[in-house]
Formats: sequence, structure tokens, C-alpha cells
Amino acid sequence: MKITRNVLLNPGPATTTDSVKLAQAVPDICPREQEFGDLMEFCATEITKFVGNTNDYATVLFGGSGTATVEAILNSVIPDSGKVLIIDNGAYGKRMCQITSVYKIPTVIYESSSIEPINLNALEDLINSTEGLTHLAMIHHETTTGLLNDVTSVGAICKKHNISFIVDSMSGFAAIPVDMKSMNIDYLAASSNKNIQGMAGIGFAICNKAALESTASIPMRSLYLNLYAQYAYFEKTHQTRFTPPVQTFYALKQAIVETHEETIEGRYARYTKSWETLLDGLDTLGLEYLIDKEHHSRIITSIIEPNTETYDFNEMHDYFFEKGFTIYPGKVNNYDTFRISNIGQIDYKDIKDFLKVLKAYLVKINYIQ
Repeated sequence: MKITRNVLLNPGPATTTDSVKLAQAVPDICPREQEFGDLMEFCATEITKFVGNTNDYATVLFGGSGTATVEAILNSVIPDSGKVLIIDNGAYGKRMCQITSVYKIPTVIYESSSIEPINLNALEDLINSTEGLTHLAMIHHETTTGLLNDVTSVGAICKKHNISFIVDSMSGFAAIPVDMKSMNIDYLAASSNKNIQGMAGIGFAICNKAALESTASIPMRSLYLNLYAQYAYFEKTHQTRFTPPVQTFYALKQAIVETHEETIEGRYARYTKSWETLLDGLDTLGLEYLIDKEHHSRIITSIIEPNTETYDFNEMHDYFFEKGFTIYPGKVNNYDTFRISNIGQIDYKDIKDFLKVLKAYLVKINYIQ
């Protein structure tokens, strides 16, 4: 079966292999059957192994977007007597703040630049001056800009101050190597549709078992999105509490198999080569990008829009879309940008092809000759 291939340069869902797409074409099955429980167990176990050992860590699966998983963590693990510090240096840090506001969870916000590294000394000063702090939450890779945050250093600070560490690694997991134990991460959120290169619809929280089990007595703030209840039910019954996205799990299994074949390190190397190709092309075309190479994730690049009256993002988007490339808008502080992501089943050759189309568009609007 021939499937039309679109090159998705948006930050997820990502371009997938045909084998991942076709893995969903399976006989209908009731998700309460043991066979399907075994499939979910495979996914949970193998996801855990990417970042930690299965004796100390476990993956909790939810039907939903990545945001659903972040919400599940934040509303489930912080007790009424607790307080969370959230590092806000982009749209997804702000989303964490929105979540804790909705649940009326005591929150301290550390605001930081979305294009420059976190000031670790200032962060620790805030921790020292904040009474009753029990948790710290941050983004691993800020998807709005491409900034890679220093999770290792923040984890060390959390360990020093005996604070539970929550990381949203939605666009970092399965590309940027992570070791939850050495980084002191208690809860890590990710999803099926970005670097793992599966289909959208499954979120997962990888949890330190001891930390998770200590939350059992916290009163539920949400029925569906309760982390411990989902974990305990799966441990007991081999099932999720509510209906999972069945076919999407078959795609996730295939995506996990393909991730093992490529390896996390190999995938990041492929992404890196695509990113280097992109930056070289942008330099040639006279376009600027926001994040310095030293602090860049090598996954998503925010590009400053051409400064010319003939430029229009929607027109450019449609021009690319007709030629098989999908791009994403973005606005960062005072910068008008568009974003190019090099995740998914694409490589540097796809980026070279995209750069040819980008050059043709820039010539078309008389930005370059």
C-alpha cells in the first residue's frame, strides 16, 4: 500500500514511517482482553527502559495529549500542604502555571528568558527564600523557541534542597538522552506523537515508583487524570481505568520497536545532522534564528521572519504545503518567527529539499535574488 508522504516540519505530530501507520490496521479487539493488556504492558515497560530501570521507575499511560499527562502529574502529586515552583520560560511553562491555577495549587513562578539559559543562582536564591516548597516543575526543551534547558543542573539543585522534580520532556524524550536517576527526576511527561515517532493520542508519565506510591493518600482533584489511581489500577488489572485509544497503541508499539533499532543516540545524531543542514541553509539565505547553538536543542528552530512588506506567513505556509512541507508559526517576545522542526522520520536530505523551496519562495517575494 502506497501512502503519500508529507514532510511535517511542525513540532509534532511528526512524520511517521509507513510501518507505524500500517500497524494500526489490525483486527478489532476489546481493550479488556489479555492480549491488549500485554500490548500496553510492553509499551509501558519499554518506554520506561529508555530513561530508567523498571525496578525503580514505571510508566503510567493515558489516552490524551501530552498536556493531559502534565495536568495529571501536577494535579496528582502535590499535596494540599505542598507548594510547587514552576520555571516559566516559554509557552509550555506558562501552561503549567495555568494548570496549577485551575486546581488552586500553591505556586511560585520563576520567570526566565525564553531564548537564554536559566540563571541557576537566581533560581536557587528563590528556592532558599520560599517556605514550604515541595516540588519544582520545568520544561526540558522549550518547543516555542528550541531552547534546551539544563535539566541536569536543576535536578541537582532539587536534590540538594530535597524537592521533588517534575519535567515536561514532551519534545525532548526519545531524542535527547535522559537518565532519570542521575538527573534526579521523579516525574517525566511525554507523548506518543513527537520523537518516539508514533501517532497522536497517548500521553505517558514516567515516575519514580517510591515518589508515586507516596502520593496514594492525596485526595483526588481529578477523576480521569489521577496519576496514582491510573498506576494502581494497571498494576492490579493490567488495564487502564477508562477506554484507551486501541489502534494508536499498536502504532506506539511499532514506533518503540523502531526507536530501539535506531537507538536514542542514533536518532539524536540524525536529528542533529538535519539541524546542522538547516542552519547552514539559513545562513546562506540570510535568515536569522533565535537560540545560540550552545543552548539549542537541535530539534526545533525559531526563525525570524523576513523583514519585507512582500512577506506573508500564511502565503508562505500555503506555498510550502502545496509542495509537501508543513511549517508552523510562532511569536516569541518581540520577535515574529516561524518554526522549523526536524523531528520525525525525516533526514538531512528532506531539509535540503525544503531549503530549495524556501529559497524559491524568498526569490518570489524579492527578499533575495
